[in-house]
Amino acid sequence: MSLAIGLLVIRTLFGISMAAHASQKLFGWFGGYGLKGTGGFFETLGFRPGVAYAAAAGLSELGGGVLLALGLLTPFGSAAVFSAMIVAIFSVHVKNGFFAMVNGIELPFLYAVAALGLAFAGPGAYSLDNALGLEFMNEPSFVAGILVLSIIGAIVTLASRRQDQTQAAIEHKAA
Repeated sequence: MSLAIGLLVIRTLFGISMAAHASQKLFGWFGGYGLKGTGGFFETLGFRPGVAYAAAAGLSELGGGVLLALGLLTPFGSAAVFSAMIVAIFSVHVKNGFFAMVNGIELPFLYAVAALGLAFAGPGAYSLDNALGLEFMNEPSFVAGILVLSIIGAIVTLASRRQDQTQAAIEHKAA
């Protein structure tokens, strides 16, 4: 009983928080920049077209957050968040170290860990997955397969980045 309640609390609050985070990117809510502003930032990271990549990241976070909050298709919701956080860690934060105070990986790392933990723990008894009889999705091999696919998706996304020739030349001269 207490495990089921704990999973409900973690899953719901984490999912809502992730959906709110995504709403900053997608809609400009909660002090965010919306798709146009976030797309411009993504362009500076080499993700072109920036608006399309910002939409993909925002939809992964929003969809994943909503699925987690509901406890519906939990491995897929977890994988969507996990994949988006891998991309965030390696495209934005890793160069700054670990801690959030210096824009390091701390926050997206913790989001990724929460998503990974929920993927393997499952949504718990108080979830739509449980109510709909979708327990087969909690099988470790199924969860691992979905997570492997999310890692591949993150790698493909990171590999699709393009640097401006000017920026590449500046970085080459600095090295």
